[in-house]
Amino acid sequence: MDILKMKMMQTSVKGTYENGRLFLEEPLPIPYGKVIVTVVEDADIVSSSANKPKRRFGSMKGSVTLPDDFNEPLG
Repeated sequence: MDILKMKMMQTSVKGTYENGRLFLEEPLPIPYGKVIVTVVEDADIVSSSANKPKRRFGSMKGSVTLPDDFNEPLG
């Protein structure tokens, strides 16, 4: 197979599965293609990460130490 014809595209679209049918919230950007469906049982799982406070840069300063010979060859 010609490597130029082997294009791989991944895109995510939210939707709902009900009674054997899949309803997408927006159209796919291609007319035809193979799909992989991942089922999320609880909608709260998807949005739970948005509710967590963001970490501040430098909040772990002084908690991690490296030995003096960290960059030395292993030999």
